[in-house]
Amino acid sequence: LNLLKLAPGGHMGRFCIWSVSALQRLDSLYGTVRKPSAEKKGYTLPRPIMTNPDVSRLINSDEVQAVVRPMKDRPRHTTAKKNPLNNLGALLKLNPYAQSFKRQETLTSAARFAAKQAKKEGAAPKPSKKKEAAPKKKAGSKK
Repeated sequence: LNLLKLAPGGHMGRFCIWSVSALQRLDSLYGTVRKPSAEKKGYTLPRPIMTNPDVSRLINSDEVQAVVRPMKDRPRHTTAKKNPLNNLGALLKLNPYAQSFKRQETLTSAARFAAKQAKKEGAAPKPSKKKEAAPKKKAGSKK
């Protein structure tokens, strides 16, 4: 015998061996389905509600299937909300003019950049002149 097979995970709490005398003691304490308890007065084991525990066979039987309603379609999964500030497709659904506006912004920006580059190339770099410091005014003079 392997302890790991008998008690999965090596947990002794899952390892339980019942002896014949222990089962007889349970029968005398709680009784059986056919006879009541010998030690507890008026106690009988609860009867199982289902006499046939084969639930899948019961559900799929012709008698049950004749009275149940047809199966509903599965609900469709909701899609994730897309942020129109980050997703151009979502923005265009909300505002179709946004595409023309963005294109116009791009063209304007490119024209502005080209003009700036032309201005830089056209004008020769000027030597930087440092201004001489103006004489400090005296605190009492009004000039």
